[in-house]
Formats: sequence, structure tokens, C-alpha cells
Amino acid sequence: MTFNEFSPSQPVILGFDPGKDKCGIAVMGLDRQLYYHQVVTAQKAIPTIETLRQQFPVSLLVMGNQTTAKQWKKQLAEVLVEQVNIILVDERYSTLEARDRYWQMYPPRGLTKLLPQGMRQPPRPIDDIVALLLIERYLNRLTTND
Repeated sequence: MTFNEFSPSQPVILGFDPGKDKCGIAVMGLDRQLYYHQVVTAQKAIPTIETLRQQFPVSLLVMGNQTTAKQWKKQLAEVLVEQVNIILVDERYSTLEARDRYWQMYPPRGLTKLLPQGMRQPPRPIDDIVALLLIERYLNRLTTND
């Protein structure tokens, strides 16, 4: 679990990479400041989201649109007491992108540095990094004119 030392006063976006067994969760400000990211079991996803909504001024929940998205969106809409907008974001290729981002955030050490980047496997699940990429994809969509 990774927390930033201070809590933002501006609204933040909660990123959610839904899965059958594990889920990635991230909290990022509109200024792209990362406040939190963690991989949790599917059973702990909703309680974790509820806790984060008490700690941070979450204005929006952005989640991936693949695998189990429809079931998760329905479940989240039923459970979240105060309404929060849920926006689906295209998550194609996000796992590959997250692997590259992992090595940017946590540069390889020792013998791992000698492996070509494409052969390196992160030593832990990276669903939380997918969640932060989903937020970035959403923000990028807002700032580009398509």
C-alpha cells in the first residue's frame, strides 16, 4: 500500500482495474499527483474504495471496460452510498503499458538490470499501475480534441 504524505484539498479521481480475483486501485489528483495505489483481493475492493472515499475528495471513479466491468459497475453503483460518477475507459494494452510503467517507477536493480526490458517481469501484481494508467487515459481524453 502506498500513500502520499498529505491529503489533497482538490477533487481526485479513483482508478479501478476490476478483476475476478484481484483488483487494482489508484487515487490521483487532476494535477496527476499520485496519492495512493494498491492491489487488493476482489473481496476487499469495495470496502477499500469506501475507505478511500472517506479519506479523499473523490469526484469520479474511472474503471477499465474489459473482463468483469459490467458486473463491477452494477455492484459499485448499488453499494456506494453517495453517488459518484463511474466512467468506463478502454483498457486494451494497459497491462503491457503497466509493465513498462512499473520499471519506470521502480527501476530494476542487480541482475534484473541486465535483462532486456521486454523480458523483465515485475515481482508483484501490477493491477494498481493499470488503475493509475486508466486515470491518465481518462485525463488525456479530456485534454485532447478528438
